[in-house]
Amino acid sequence: MCLKVIIPLAGEGRRMRPHTHTKAKPLLSLAGKPGLSYILDDLKKLDVSEVIFITGHLKEQIEEFIKKNYDFKTRFIEQKVRDGSAGAVLLTEKYIDEPVLIIFADSVFDVDLAEIDKLKKDEDGIIWGMEVQDYRRFGVLVTGKNGYLEKMVEKPDKPISNLANIGVYYIKDYKLMFKGIRYLYNKKINIKGEYFLPDAFAYMINKGAKLLCHKVKAWHDFGKPETMIESNRELLKKGRHREIKTENSLIIPPVHIADDVKIKDSIIGPHVTIGRGAEIINSIVRDSIIGENAKIKDLLLDESIVGDEAVVSDGFKHLSVGDHCEVRFRGKDK
Repeated sequence: MCLKVIIPLAGEGRRMRPHTHTKAKPLLSLAGKPGLSYILDDLKKLDVSEVIFITGHLKEQIEEFIKKNYDFKTRFIEQKVRDGSAGAVLLTEKYIDEPVLIIFADSVFDVDLAEIDKLKKDEDGIIWGMEVQDYRRFGVLVTGKNGYLEKMVEKPDKPISNLANIGVYYIKDYKLMFKGIRYLYNKKINIKGEYFLPDAFAYMINKGAKLLCHKVKAWHDFGKPETMIESNRELLKKGRHREIKTENSLIIPPVHIADDVKIKDSIIGPHVTIGRGAEIINSIVRDSIIGENAKIKDLLLDESIVGDEAVVSDGFKHLSVGDHCEVRFRGKDK
């Protein structure tokens, strides 16, 4: 089935600062690959007529990356007014003339997109979710006995569902969806000026739409440093291991080490991603993400993120260091 894809990624990635001051959040590396690439590579399996990107912060980086690495027919629309997820999707309305797949680029997921072709004629879409233990941290999907979505509840106090909304939606009845979004604007149904897509889905359900809820096998969020490190760890375990020759060093799998990396007198791993051109000397690095051309010396790093071209040396700390930073730890006697 032919479809269009909408990928909203206009957000500033504030929870990932300082890294997102200089790099668009979807381009941050997970297990040696930009987060956005996991999504776009999966789209190659579908009959996609066009991919529409809703851009904003550092939009030039996004456009350059996609044009350089992918040959989809693409369209880039800037979301100049940050009025929520429904507002982002509404910008695409005049370009949509067939069913749509909407993907929010905050996470990497294992979705069986072939489920789209299995929809019955009277079914209007699929909302994917992930079973979680702490339902209070997420927006959740509440389904009826027939498996159709009844409502979406943001961070519920009571255990009404453990199926977290992951931001992946296939909408066959796209005209009804846009009608629902316009209803939100006409009735001013918003939170602090932001209009949200789940409210448009609620409108669709009230009009009789049947939206199936399907479970994903895995969901790896990279919206904040701690979840990014956790997602990097899980993706490395799933076949992203890659190492190179080192000098007098020990590599503990799984890791992903890019080309042109210099490692000397160090212990690397497990669960470490190192970008191209980085240099690590006399250090121990584990459960961390090291950016391109970063320099690490005389250091123990654990559960840390070091940005591109950062220089870190002489210490034992937990870090989240942005691009082009330099951090040095010295003893009291220095």
